[in-house]
Amino acid sequence: MDISKEWYRSEFINHEMLEGHRIIETEFAFYDAIANGNLEYVKKDCKRNTFTNPAGMGKLSEKPLQNLRYHFVVTAAMITRYCVHAGMEQEKAYNLSDFYIYKMDACKSIPEIARLHDIMCLDFCKQMYILRSSQVLSKPIVLCIDYIYSHIHYRITMKELADYLNLSESYLSKLFHKEMGLPISQYIIDLKIEKAKNLLQYSEYNIIDIANYLSFSSQSHFIQVFQKKTGLTPHKFRTKNFRMKWDSIDPKKQRT
Repeated sequence: MDISKEWYRSEFINHEMLEGHRIIETEFAFYDAIANGNLEYVKKDCKRNTFTNPAGMGKLSEKPLQNLRYHFVVTAAMITRYCVHAGMEQEKAYNLSDFYIYKMDACKSIPEIARLHDIMCLDFCKQMYILRSSQVLSKPIVLCIDYIYSHIHYRITMKELADYLNLSESYLSKLFHKEMGLPISQYIIDLKIEKAKNLLQYSEYNIIDIANYLSFSSQSHFIQVFQKKTGLTPHKFRTKNFRMKWDSIDPKKQRT
């Protein structure tokens, strides 16, 4: 197969049929709006159904559903990189992208993918809005948060963080509390509980496996901390929320 000949033929056909792509500045404006936390702009764009509008949409597959799947992945990749560049924790952004691509893979129709696309965009945008609304963080604290997020399934110590950032433990502790408004230990616990809630809701791992995965000292300690933070035991939380239908999830309540 001569790929170059196929490419020239395809380019000629598209040109003759006047099948142009959307103006790239329009796409950049949308990604910028998400990265800047501009919720109103993103909501309006989603209402216009720009994502599923065939005008200017590149043809990546002969099958419309598969074509939209490919465009969803491209959109997720672009949004992720824009948000990381704008200050979102890298690991968080990639995990968020992976989550939505995984959910998209289970969608069976174009309307399902279109709705998930809007939820994803608004979720990223909300995260950036919160980030932009908070005070500007210093580089050490940004790196500290990135490290915690990437190593949340380990037991993270203050010494480990201080060594990683080449700072004293006391200075890092004071700086983190000043900029984040809470101690590092509390931030780590809160993030572990958020991870635990996701695992209880969307996976079939048993409670002791989740406790071990998140490096709690024991199952009983995990249960005690989880109940203190959520008001429910892990078992009751799972019974209430396990595999909640995607359609019933309010995107405004996701990943705060």
